[in-house]
Amino acid sequence: MSQPSIKRSRVNQIMRESDAFIRSFGYVLPPFAYWSPAEFRARKDDAQMIIKANLGWDISDYGLGEFDKTGLFLFTVRNGNAADLDKGRGMLYAEKAMISRENQYSPMHRHNLKAEDIINRGGGTLVIELFGDTDGQCDRNKGTVVYTDGIRRELPPGAHLKLLPGESVTLMPNEHWHAFWGEGGDVFIGEVSTVNDDRTDNVFEDPRIARFGGIEEDEEPLHLLVSDYEAWLK
Repeated sequence: MSQPSIKRSRVNQIMRESDAFIRSFGYVLPPFAYWSPAEFRARKDDAQMIIKANLGWDISDYGLGEFDKTGLFLFTVRNGNAADLDKGRGMLYAEKAMISRENQYSPMHRHNLKAEDIINRGGGTLVIELFGDTDGQCDRNKGTVVYTDGIRRELPPGAHLKLLPGESVTLMPNEHWHAFWGEGGDVFIGEVSTVNDDRTDNVFEDPRIARFGGIEEDEEPLHLLVSDYEAWLK
């Protein structure tokens, strides 16, 4: 059975809507965000850092084909090289701009390497469901300890941590299993984290989940997704 996919026309629509939503909070994406596919191809030699670090547009339906129900908008603004972590120096950080729509679910997962601050930059309330970890598995009988803007909080299993605009939480790899969604409106999210590779760093509780889904090409791309780079920029 083929993997469910999202139509390119829908991806283009999400890009336009998301850019407008982000701009409403005074946040503007970097110039390369607005390159056409043709301009990206023409400038690919100068844009190797963008390509290798997977900077750019990232619209995930988690391989389920139901973006409005289960999905997330992301734009990776900056990201270093994970190999530099062993050296203890270099660009060891990353930043993402994300949108979690009202009642749009981002499935339960943890990270192998990435420590992250998840920040509500504006909009509705960001709800984060949290469980602890046992031997790399989501333990639904285990609570967690998190820090919200530097304040220690001990939470029971399955706690719904609610972040209002301006609030944030720090989540650690191999420790905090988390899922999230917007409540009371769409949420503009900032993520500041350790350098990471989204292709390998996400571990989902549900084995059906894929970090990157398929695309049904029903029209030309408005802008390239990070998942397009390999095919479009050879």
